[in-house]
Amino acid sequence: MKQLALDLGAEQVQSLDSFEVGRNAELTQLMHQFAARTSREHFAYIWGEQTAGKSHLLRALGATPGARYISPFSIESEFVYAPEVDLYLLDDCEKLSPLAQIDAFALFNQIREHGAFMVSSGAVAPAMLPVREDLRTRMGWGLIYQLHGLSDDEKVAALTHAAAARGLTLSTGVLPYLLSHFQRDMRSLSTMLDSLDQYSLETQRPITLPLLREWLQAQAK
Repeated sequence: MKQLALDLGAEQVQSLDSFEVGRNAELTQLMHQFAARTSREHFAYIWGEQTAGKSHLLRALGATPGARYISPFSIESEFVYAPEVDLYLLDDCEKLSPLAQIDAFALFNQIREHGAFMVSSGAVAPAMLPVREDLRTRMGWGLIYQLHGLSDDEKVAALTHAAAARGLTLSTGVLPYLLSHFQRDMRSLSTMLDSLDQYSLETQRPITLPLLREWLQAQAK
């Protein structure tokens, strides 16, 4: 399967409202509660495949007032509790270095002590994380959810809805062709749709399967 080189450097604005729910209705509702700080649970852990949308959720929460997004590669001071921050989002826990694991362990304890909130994520369930045992235990303190990726039908429906919201009409076969020939995660598919929209405007032609193939040939040159 060909992998098209996409320009993904420009991060799209991520929000809870733009997250495609799919089979994750209960989890999405919980994330809204964390955003509003109304959750009865103060800790949650989300796990799932790389392209399921874990970072989307955590970055969306990180954009709310009084929140802090932390990656495994954040500087040491980001792992330190701050009174003005009451929601911490720790992403990609399986990538934490030994030193970062120590800092994360201390942060978990501080968050619990001060009654703040935390959502962490990883590729696997807490019990299978390649981290120190005491940190693994902390990640299992609250609710644990598996984040389910969208099915092909759900991806087609989501992209069709996004296109309609922008006034685009896609001919039958365009989206199934993309799903069967190129990167299948929603971020890549959305980026390709944006580029195809631009090409359609430049050529003053509707988005059809022949136009898609023509655009792909032009990109390959």
